[in-house]
Amino acid sequence: MLNKDMFAPLEREIIEVQKQTETLGYWQDAWLRLKKNKMATLGLAIILILILAAIFVPIFSVHTYDEQNLMLPNQSPSFEHWFGTDNLGRDIFIRVLYGARISLAIGIVASLINFFIGVIYGGISGFFGGKVDRIMMNIVDILYSIPTLLYVILLMVVLKPGLTNIFIALGIGYWLQMARIVRGQILALKQQEFVLAARSIGASKTRILLRHLIPNTMGAIVVTMTLAIPDAIFTEAFLSFIGLGVSAPMASWGVLASEGINNIRAYPFQLFFPAAAISITMLAFNFLGDGLRDVLDPKMRR
Repeated sequence: MLNKDMFAPLEREIIEVQKQTETLGYWQDAWLRLKKNKMATLGLAIILILILAAIFVPIFSVHTYDEQNLMLPNQSPSFEHWFGTDNLGRDIFIRVLYGARISLAIGIVASLINFFIGVIYGGISGFFGGKVDRIMMNIVDILYSIPTLLYVILLMVVLKPGLTNIFIALGIGYWLQMARIVRGQILALKQQEFVLAARSIGASKTRILLRHLIPNTMGAIVVTMTLAIPDAIFTEAFLSFIGLGVSAPMASWGVLASEGINNIRAYPFQLFFPAAAISITMLAFNFLGDGLRDVLDPKMRR
C-alpha cells in the first residue's frame, strides 16, 4: 500500500538544477552564449546606445544640424557645444548624431538588400544545382572579380551623388558574398534526411527551399548581415569624403570628416569626432559579428 510517508517533497536546490538542465532552443542557447561574450555584449550595447542617441537627442536638442551661427565659428568643445563648432558655427555634436542616422540607415538598408537578393539568389543556385547553379555562379564570379569599391564609385559618378543613389550603388554588388555563403550552406543541407522526408510527403520545391533549407542557414545569414553593415558604413563614409556621397547640407560622417580635414592643423577636433564615431561603430559591429559567428556557426561552437 502506498501512503504519504513514502514520499517527500524535492528540495529547492534539486528543482533549480532540473530547471537549468531543461533543453534550450537554438536561439535561446545562442543568446545565453552571446551574453557570456563580453566584447560582443559591449558591441551590442554601443550600437543600441548610438541608435537611441541618433534618434532622440537631435529631437530634444536646442541646436539643429544645419543651424549656422557665424558669431561662433570654430569653437573648441565646451559645455554649450560638446564637440565644438565648425567654420560656419554649426554644432558638431548634433551633426555627428545626425550623421549617425544617415550612416546607420545606409548600413542597414545595404544589409537588407544583401539579405533579400543574396539569400534568394544563393538559395536558388544551391538548391537546383547543375546547369542552373553553374550559370548563376558564373555571373557571381564575374561580378566578384571587380573590386566592389571600384564599380560603386563608377556608379556614383554616373548616378550623381545622393542618398538614394548610394542605396542603389551598394545594393547592386553587396549581395555577392551572401549569395556564395547561402549557396554553400544549401548544397550541404539539401542532402540531409529532413529534405528527403519533405519530398516524400509531397512538399513543393519552393516550400522546401523557403520553409526548410533557408531557415536552417539563418546562423550564417545573420553573421554575414552583421559584418556587412560596417563595410557599407565605411564605403559611404569614403564616398562622402571624396565628394561622391550625400550632398550638403546633409551631414554624414564622411562629409564631416571631409570638412574637418581642411582645418586639421588649427582645429583637429573637427576631424577627430566624426572619425572616432566611424571607428567606434565599425569596431562595435565587428565585435558583435564575431560574437554571433562564435555562437551561431556550428564550426565555431565549442
